[in-house]
Order: sequence, then structure tokens, then C-alpha cells
Amino acid sequence: MLRIQRSANGQVVFTLSGQMDEEPIAELETLISSEGNGRRIILDLKDLTLANENAISFLERCEANGITLKNCPAYVREWINAQRRDN
Repeated sequence: MLRIQRSANGQVVFTLSGQMDEEPIAELETLISSEGNGRRIILDLKDLTLANENAISFLERCEANGITLKNCPAYVREWINAQRRDN
């Protein structure tokens, strides 16, 4: 299960806690797209405990679209970098 907490102060921060798999990706996409254009979006992954391949692909797309990944766990960063090398 993934918990998503939103905070804003000139920028929008979604803090993700728990396990990220297919189910919360659609919800996160909706939340991100509902934020107005021009607002900086940050995904804080400090409390992310587990991510599957679909979650890594989603996070890679987010970063490619200008979304900042804050407190990204080392294994997530390595997996994103490996996916980029493979593509």
C-alpha cells in the first residue's frame, strides 16, 4: 500500500510512503496532472520502502518530464539509471 501526502508552498510536494506498484500510479498521474502548469512538482521518496518495475518506469518518466525526485533511495536511482542505459 502507498500513502500519498500532498503539501504546497510555492511548489507541490507529494510525499510517498510504503510500497509502490501498479495501483497508485494512475492516482499519482491524476494528482500530478491536476496541478496547474508552471508549478514545480517534487516527489519525496524518503519513506518509499518498495517499488516494482512499473513504478520505476513511472518515476523515470516523471523525472524526464521535469518532476524532481527528492530523497530517492539508492536502489531506485540505480534502477532508473539502468533503464535509461537500456533504452
